[in-house]
Amino acid sequence: MKIKRTLRVAIAAGLMTALLVGCSNDPLADQFRAGDNKNYIAGDGTVTEFALGSRPGFEAFSGITESGQVLDSAAFEGNVVVINWWYAACAPCRAEAGDLAMLSVEFEDSVQFVGVNVRDTAETALAFDRNFGIEYPSLMDAKLGQVSLAFTGVVSPQAVPTTIVVDRDGKVASRILGRIEPSILRTLIQTVVDQ
Repeated sequence: MKIKRTLRVAIAAGLMTALLVGCSNDPLADQFRAGDNKNYIAGDGTVTEFALGSRPGFEAFSGITESGQVLDSAAFEGNVVVINWWYAACAPCRAEAGDLAMLSVEFEDSVQFVGVNVRDTAETALAFDRNFGIEYPSLMDAKLGQVSLAFTGVVSPQAVPTTIVVDRDGKVASRILGRIEPSILRTLIQTVVDQ
């Protein structure tokens, strides 16, 4: 009996070690383990482009915007859409807000911009919009997480900010984990607009 128990403990310990080693190269996991209390896990700006024919889709969703309007993913059909996950106290979200506002104006005739607020109240989101000149809507996703769940496998809800570009077929063409660089996002958007 004692040998079987010792063997089970050894196997369990070995499996835990393998799992921890397997996670050691994940920068998001490393940030979480660091415990620096910044209240967000920042992406590193990694850009991923998905080739035509292998672009991931997402589940249908609907939600309430900061102004109380209902926004349904069906409204995106046939449009290029930029979706940005954010919240007001997130430092990189604040740093990129002006660039997103500028790009939304630059592409206002060809691209729909939408925010996904993962933590705030509507009042906080509206104050953020006023402060940074954001004119596009944000879905308030803090309580239900429906939008984040709709993008499971594409967007990690812990990596805020995250920005994706959705093509006219409702597929994710590209993703930026972390703060956007405006010229890179501009290029990603223009690529999809031109397709």
